[in-house]
Amino acid sequence: MGVVVPFTTIPEMFFRLAEKYATSERPVLMHKAEGGYVGIRYADLRRRVELFAAGLASLGVGKGDRVAIISENRPEWAVADLAITALGAVDAPIYPTNTAKQVEYILNDCGAKVAIVSNQFQLNKVLKVRGDTPALETTVLMAGKGGGAEDRGVVAFAKVLQAGEEYERAHPGMVRAAAEAVRPEDLLTLIYTSGTTGNPKGVMLTHHNLVSNILSGTQVLRVLEGDLFLSFLPLSHSFERMAGYYAALSCGGTIAYAESVETVPANLMEVRPNVVATVPRLFERIHARIMKQVDNSPPLRRKIFHWALAAGKEHAAAAKQGRVPAALAMRRALADRLVFRKIREKTGGNIRFMVSGGAPLPREFGEFFEAVGLRIIEGYGLTETSPVISVNPFDGYRFGTVGKVIPGVEVSIAPDGEILARGPNIMRGYWNNEAATREVIGEEGWFHTGDIGIMDAEGYLSITDRKKHLFVSSGGKNIAPQPIENLFLKSKYIEQFVLIGDRRMFLTALIVPDFESLKEFASRSGIQYTGPSDLAHRAEVYELLEKEIAGIQKDLANFERVRKFSVLDTPFTIEGGEITPSLKVRRKMVEEKYADRIERMYEGIA
Repeated sequence: MGVVVPFTTIPEMFFRLAEKYATSERPVLMHKAEGGYVGIRYADLRRRVELFAAGLASLGVGKGDRVAIISENRPEWAVADLAITALGAVDAPIYPTNTAKQVEYILNDCGAKVAIVSNQFQLNKVLKVRGDTPALETTVLMAGKGGGAEDRGVVAFAKVLQAGEEYERAHPGMVRAAAEAVRPEDLLTLIYTSGTTGNPKGVMLTHHNLVSNILSGTQVLRVLEGDLFLSFLPLSHSFERMAGYYAALSCGGTIAYAESVETVPANLMEVRPNVVATVPRLFERIHARIMKQVDNSPPLRRKIFHWALAAGKEHAAAAKQGRVPAALAMRRALADRLVFRKIREKTGGNIRFMVSGGAPLPREFGEFFEAVGLRIIEGYGLTETSPVISVNPFDGYRFGTVGKVIPGVEVSIAPDGEILARGPNIMRGYWNNEAATREVIGEEGWFHTGDIGIMDAEGYLSITDRKKHLFVSSGGKNIAPQPIENLFLKSKYIEQFVLIGDRRMFLTALIVPDFESLKEFASRSGIQYTGPSDLAHRAEVYELLEKEIAGIQKDLANFERVRKFSVLDTPFTIEGGEITPSLKVRRKMVEEKYADRIERMYEGIA
């Protein structure tokens, strides 16, 4: 349990692991190829990393140089990252969903010398802005030949490996020497925050930042040597970078890459992982799929399911108290045989636990999956904190909280409720932005998270909202929108929900409905429609949502209730700019884009 080799930098970790597993046939990375998953052994991965690092050196990359990676999760991402860090260079991962303009901004801000892209689609973004990125010298293409773009500074990944062989012959031992020269205080990566407002900021994280977080995090989570991880959250995000990649490797795990977010259900069945790092949205989708099947089942099967779920929840609560009556244990065993085992098989049947981060996990989803036999461990952190600040203990997790502060990190609650953090995981600062750095890191080293929270007497931390997201009504009431939004997202008819009301007399909302559920409603109700847009604007749908909202908010205070809402026929998307790559809503963008609709909801109010 925990890390299997000592290390103080990422290159040291990788090469020590490569030595430990040099003769092992067990794969370290797995990816889908020609209809099935294939593995890459440590010996093969080490050789590719060494050659690619030498190839980058032949392109002029050295210590401190910045190299951008624009790619979906795949083995070449890890090869590139490990090669860059072995040279003492700094990688700047960019979300593959970013636009060409966003790519241009990051390439220029970090002064990237080389950009490594996954495919022609990503390459086209770089080529589009190539004339406006003066520091960029070379673009490396992972898959494909670039359509004869070599004269524009484009070179194939395979050719960099070949160049590495030649460079290695002329400079034997150079890569290992460079890796050994890397120090804990050296900059490891620039991770650009997706930013809910303005341009993204480059978070400077050192080897010490990430390594301290890996060592502390793996003391709390029970990752075992040989555990198999399914990776599908973007590696350009700090959560997957640490939890699903570096921490997985440090514990001697194997990482299998999902083909895409859409194929995760199928890939779970193929890979049969032990650990998955994910976000609450996955649990929402799995839960919705299960409940849809239950609702469409015959009455007897529905009755058995709900009986089993009640037994599972009762057993989980009793187990936490350390007292499980024999009769309850028998009921739980029967429920498992009749219902739960089949559900777990849909996730591969081998999951020991899932780590949830990036957004609050609604308590009911945690309790639902706990009853089924799927343990969810929720944690909390930010890119600026490498990223983990707290995580629930494996045997003492509490839904509704983000757990206890990990070893080595301090947390304090400011007088206004803001969570402050201090420790070895706190970033060095924002790249080229000392003013922004001073805004969030005080003289005593406390990092201002921007989150509002409370800590109970036993040290469990709970997040209540974002400081900047607090609404102040025109009547002077402070309103935390996120808990209210999460309440409405429980409805099977609501896919996305954005609350409006800062400096307003009352709350309104923009709603993107769940169109699959609406189609079923329309079929049951005999509603004829021509498409999603037509369906979203039908009076019957508005009335349906009106009843849903009335039922959901009956226990809210009057000033927390939604008085009016507008139904949208187009989802909020990353491409549209309404949500960030880490799936956070850009409120300012949403309010600007739908300003007319919002104003119409408030028309006629003095």
